[in-house]
Amino acid sequence: MNLERCFSALLLAVSLFLLYLAWGYTAPISYDPLGPRPYPAMILSLLALCSLFLALRPKQSEDLGYTPSLLKKLLFCFLALLFYGILFEILGFPLATAAMVFAVGKLFGGSNTACAVTGIALGIGFYLLFDRLLDVPLPVGFFG
Repeated sequence: MNLERCFSALLLAVSLFLLYLAWGYTAPISYDPLGPRPYPAMILSLLALCSLFLALRPKQSEDLGYTPSLLKKLLFCFLALLFYGILFEILGFPLATAAMVFAVGKLFGGSNTACAVTGIALGIGFYLLFDRLLDVPLPVGFFG
């Protein structure tokens, strides 16, 4: 329980710092009247409120079930997301997304074939969705 409160307090501090940075964000060209500031401000405000609630909530006697196996899976998921962020520009969106989906699929006990097919389908599908339909440019890495 103390670990959870410490993590919530740390997350609150980080979200408040990022909210401070996001508050002064302005883009030289704005596509809409609001600009790019409201989205990160809303997300970070919600994250700060939820973190504050978790840090200050009354003590509960329930066990959250943090087993070594669960903590190992959480660490693996964190590392998969970290490498996804690092390799996003280098490998490109489709390949980095396929690798991340494969890793997370294996984390949930998926077979190699199912994880590979799902990763490739999501990598290509999301790339086409964002790049072609939503007109959001994404890095293509080796394919570009």
